[in-house]
Amino acid sequence: MAAFLPAPLLSTASSRAHQRSVCGRSAPPRMTAAASPSSGAEAPSALPDDGEWAIDSWRRFPALQQPVYPDETALAEVEDRLSRNPPLVFPGETERLKTSLAAAGRGEAFVLQGGDCAETFDDFSTTSVEATFRLLIAQVIAMSYLSGLPIVKIGRIAGQFAKPRSALTEKTADGQEIPSYRGDIIHSSDPSAEARVPDPERLVRAYSQSAAALNMLRALAKSSSSMGDWTDLISTLGGDAQRDLVEKIEDALSFVSACGVAVEGNAAFREPEFYTSHEALLLPFEQALTRYVAAHPSRRGGDATASSKAWWNTSAHMVWVGERTRQLDHAHVEFLRGISNPIGVKVGPTTEPEYLLQILERLNPTNEEGRIMVIVRMGAEKVWRKLPPLLRAVTAAGKHVVWSCDPMHENTIKTASGVKTRPVDLIMNEMNAFFSVHAAEGTVPGGIHLEMTGLRDVTECLGGGESPVSERALADNYQSACDPRLNGSQALEVAIAAGRRLRERSRREK
Repeated sequence: MAAFLPAPLLSTASSRAHQRSVCGRSAPPRMTAAASPSSGAEAPSALPDDGEWAIDSWRRFPALQQPVYPDETALAEVEDRLSRNPPLVFPGETERLKTSLAAAGRGEAFVLQGGDCAETFDDFSTTSVEATFRLLIAQVIAMSYLSGLPIVKIGRIAGQFAKPRSALTEKTADGQEIPSYRGDIIHSSDPSAEARVPDPERLVRAYSQSAAALNMLRALAKSSSSMGDWTDLISTLGGDAQRDLVEKIEDALSFVSACGVAVEGNAAFREPEFYTSHEALLLPFEQALTRYVAAHPSRRGGDATASSKAWWNTSAHMVWVGERTRQLDHAHVEFLRGISNPIGVKVGPTTEPEYLLQILERLNPTNEEGRIMVIVRMGAEKVWRKLPPLLRAVTAAGKHVVWSCDPMHENTIKTASGVKTRPVDLIMNEMNAFFSVHAAEGTVPGGIHLEMTGLRDVTECLGGGESPVSERALADNYQSACDPRLNGSQALEVAIAAGRRLRERSRREK
């Protein structure tokens, strides 16, 4: 594939000439870092003219939440380098994920998606990657045992570096107003105006760290950790409350082994399939890692036929569009409609059924199973009123989606001292309401989406477990650079609760 030299973001005279030479069209409107009000993404609007999609056609549309780089030439050079780098993930893997998501949409599997709110360069280590992986596997074992369903494992990892922000600026401790922190892929979190200048070389560092994380995740997935190691981890994370569950899992494994099934040597236990995901926010990065290839190239080295090729975003197996950037006539939706990956769509309490149907049609006009995950973030008090109309509209239209619950974002509060946190009780309430609404409507709950860390002693969310985090204890080990995460114990507690709700659903259907 010929290298594509992406156009820079700013519309100066030099960039206009560069844009015309590469794309054969006039320069795009100026990209801005301005945040959009939440209502801007909710109201139904006329669909844009369906021009032919191209890898760079998003540049013809307004693009929100994009940084303004001071050096356009440097940005263009970085994008060119990235466009020639090896893919981070492979289309064949992504296609398998789509098959698993289709099963989740039918109620034959369930999705656990989780990881950091925002990855950082400084916190990247063997310990952090392994902690996330081990937590996800412990959650999966507990959920699979309780529900009897295959659990699809998707990490918020190896690419979750950019964060949308509601405000252009923030204030430092001494009252200085500086640009808001938007993720390490763009600039530093250090509280100074100089540190917040966008640096294109950070895209290369984000790529390199993602590649290193994926290399370790693949090695961990192929490691020979025994089932005993994973069940011990459930006890370690959960304490006394989970020991009874561990004993039941171990009894079940002993029974299976007694029946002649080799648990420890079984690849299903030894090499769990693990997928990655992130918000497709920084569009130059996403474009640079998108390739026109076949999902299953010829094993004999020959090039696949043109009819078998498609555009695949190789930065992650799955990407999602957030509430601030999912306007129908804007750049993010335009880019995502042309790639073949599974796409997540975040929807909140102001989302109208008509709008949801429009974006589903825009992103999935052929109604392909496994293509779209609707990630619901309503808030514990609003799920009962706001979710049923969406379920009814999508069901009546016959649209295939995977319904996932994000119980984190709309349950964020600030303490009296100004610390941003999330009460575990509210997270549990929203998740339980999500399951109950699906039960009442006769629809399928397909997944949960958690911001979490495998580190057990992190104190960012209130309550939870046998050693609940108090408001006073939040300061003990608050590490997040952005939003509060469930620690390992809290995250396991939420996963076990989800597994029990899935078991109830299974028993009702029998």
